[in-house]
Amino acid sequence: MESKITIFLFMVFLPLKFQSSKAQAWIRAGYWYSGSEFPISDINSELFAHLICAFADVNSTSYELSISSSNEQMFSTFANTVKQKNPSVTTLLSIGGGIADYLVLSEMVSNLSHRKSFIDSSIRLARLNGFQGLDLRWVSANTSSDMTNMGILFKEWRNAASSEANNSGKAELILTAAVQYLPDVEDASFPVDSIRSYLDWVHIMAYDFHMPQWYNFTGAQAALFDPSSETNTDFGISSWIGRGISSSKLVLGLPYYGYAWTLVNPKENSIGAPARGPAISEDGSMAYKDIKGYIERYNAQVIYNATYVLNYCSVGSTWIGFDDVEVVKVKVSYAKEKNLLGYVAWHIANDDHWVLSLAGALLYYFHKKKLRSKANASKFPENNAAAAGDFNSNAPNLRVFSLADIEAATEGFSVENKLGEGGYGPVYKGVLPNGQEIAVKKLSTASTQGFEEFKNEVVLTAKLQHVNLVRVLGFCTERDEQMLIYEYMPNKSLDLYLFDSIRRYSLDWRKRVDIIEGVTQGLLYLQEYSRLTIIHRDLKASNILLDDEMKPKISDFGLARIFEKDRLEANTSRIVGTYGYIPPEYATRGLYSTKSDAYELWKEGKGIEFMDPSLEDTLSPCKLIKCMQIALLCVQENAKDRPSMLEVSSMLKNENAGMAIPKWPAFASRIEYHDQGPKATSRPDISSVNDATISEVVAR
Repeated sequence: MESKITIFLFMVFLPLKFQSSKAQAWIRAGYWYSGSEFPISDINSELFAHLICAFADVNSTSYELSISSSNEQMFSTFANTVKQKNPSVTTLLSIGGGIADYLVLSEMVSNLSHRKSFIDSSIRLARLNGFQGLDLRWVSANTSSDMTNMGILFKEWRNAASSEANNSGKAELILTAAVQYLPDVEDASFPVDSIRSYLDWVHIMAYDFHMPQWYNFTGAQAALFDPSSETNTDFGISSWIGRGISSSKLVLGLPYYGYAWTLVNPKENSIGAPARGPAISEDGSMAYKDIKGYIERYNAQVIYNATYVLNYCSVGSTWIGFDDVEVVKVKVSYAKEKNLLGYVAWHIANDDHWVLSLAGALLYYFHKKKLRSKANASKFPENNAAAAGDFNSNAPNLRVFSLADIEAATEGFSVENKLGEGGYGPVYKGVLPNGQEIAVKKLSTASTQGFEEFKNEVVLTAKLQHVNLVRVLGFCTERDEQMLIYEYMPNKSLDLYLFDSIRRYSLDWRKRVDIIEGVTQGLLYLQEYSRLTIIHRDLKASNILLDDEMKPKISDFGLARIFEKDRLEANTSRIVGTYGYIPPEYATRGLYSTKSDAYELWKEGKGIEFMDPSLEDTLSPCKLIKCMQIALLCVQENAKDRPSMLEVSSMLKNENAGMAIPKWPAFASRIEYHDQGPKATSRPDISSVNDATISEVVAR
C-alpha cells in the first residue's frame, strides 16, 4: 500500500477520514421515530454511540412482534444505513411507544404463552434486521398487575436472549426499557428487582412534567430542578437510586421538543405565569427545530433559567419552554456527576442542524472530573522534592522523585489513570499531595527505546524553556525504573481532536491557526533561538499536547538530535521517527536538516478537497488556502527549496507576504530520489510507532 505523507499544517484542516471502533461504555443514544418521515440516511450517526429505531408493534391476535408494512423497508435497512457513517454505532429496535395499544400489551404480559410468542418473535426480528438490542417503551402501564407481569417478562426475555446467544454463538442482545421519571406511577411501582437483575439499563423519560393541556400556568416541562416541587428530574433520579437501582443503569432522557402556551397577560411571561391552554399546535408541542425557526422569524429573546434549567421565550401572548444548547450541556454534566450511564434523546429528527446532539457529545468528551481529595496521602519529604542538581551533569533544576512518590500520585499506576501509550511506554496521570497534576511517562519493558532515549529527553527538556514546549518536572530511576515526570496537559493530544468525529468540531479555524502558530513558535525556538539547534525527528499530532486553554506544546524529545549551531545539515546511520512524518531523504539516506521539521502531506490532493468542510476562515486573517500553499512548500522534493521555520513563521503572520509556487512534493514511499529520477530502495527498519489513532477505555 502506498505510504501516506503528511505535514502538520495539513493535519489541522483535513476532513475526518476514519474514527475509532472502540466500544463506548457511556451511552450517547437517540430515538429515531419512523412517523417523523426523517430519512434514515440523513442521521448523523457519528454523534451517537447508540441509535434506537421506533416503533415495532405487538400483534393483537398472535402477540408476536411485528412491523407495519409502511415501516418494513425502513426498519430492515436502519442498522446498515446508520453504520455506513459510524460502523461502531449500536442499534436497538424499540417496541410500543405512546400510541401503543395499552390493552394488547397488558394482555401480552399477563399470559405465559403470549409472552413466549412476543419474546421469540422479538429476538428473531431483531436478528433478521441487524439490531443489537431490544427496547420496550410501554409508557401506559399503570396497575400493580401490569408491573408485576412486566417484571416476569423481563426475566423470561433475558433468559431467552442468553439461550439464543449461547446457541448461535452471537453476542447477546441488549435489553432495555423506557420508564417514567419516578419508580412509582399512580398506585403501582415499576418492577425494580427485575429491572436491576435482567435489563442492561433503563431510559428515564425526564420530561412532560408540565403540559399546556393540563395546567393553566406556564411550566418547566423537563425541569432538572424545582425548588417548590418534587416534579423534577433530580428528584426522580434520586428516587430510582433510592429504590435500589444503580446509577450506572440509568440513562437520562433529553427532550428535543418543547411546549407553547397561550399567556393570559403577555406582560406576565415568566415561569409560572397564568396561561389558558396550548399555542401554535393542538397540544402545544413543538419540535426543537421548529422552535428555533419561530425564534428567528420573530427575533424573540431567549432566556435561560438556571434554577429550573430551562430556556424560554415569549412573543406576544405565546410562551414557549424548551431545552436549548445551554440546558443540554448542564443536563449531560449532571448525568456525569451523578454517575449515570449516559443520555438518550427523544427524538433526533427534532434537532436543528444537530446542535443539541453535538452539545451532548462534546460534553461527554470534555467533562472534567473534580480532583479527589488526597488527605490521606503523605507529604513529599523536602529532600525527595529537592533539586537534583544534574543528570549526568547535564540536567539542572530537576526534581528527583522516589518510586513511592509516583505510585502514590498515580494510585499504583491504575488503569483509570492511564492516559495512553507510545513507543517509549505508558503514560499515567498523577496528582501530587499539593494538588498539582502531573503526567508520568514510564519506560515499558517491551519498548524498543531505552536508556539513551531517556537520557536524551531528560537532558534536552531540562535545558529547553519555552511556552510551546512541554516542561519536564523531574525523573525517577529507582529500582531500575526510568520515568519522566511532566506538567499535565488536561486536553490531551492534538490527534484526539483531528481524527475524532466529535472532538474535531471543537477546533474551529481560529483555534487551529493558534495551534499552527504555537507549534511554529516552538519549532522556531528549537531551531533558531535556543542555545542548541534541536531537530525533533518525531513531530506528529500525538506529540502535540494541549493545555487547559487549548494552547499547543511540543512533547516527546526522546528521538531528538542536537547539532552544532552553525550546521544546517547532518547525517546519521540510525533512522528514527514515524514513517509518514519524516522527510523522504531522511528515511532513505539518513539526511536531516532544520528544513525537515514539518509534517509530510497527509495525502496528495488539490485545493478545496483538502479542507474540512466544517471549517470557516472568513473571520481569520490566516486563510486555509494560504496554509495549504505553505504546507506544499514545506514538502517539496528538494530540501533546499523548502522554507525554514523562520520563513514559515513570517508567511503565517504576514498577510501580504509573497510566497513561491510550490514544486512537486516528495513522496515518503520506498523511493530514493536522484537527479536522474526515482530509484527503488529498501526501507530502514528502525522507526517509532505511528500511534496517531483514537483508542479510548472507559469503565462501565
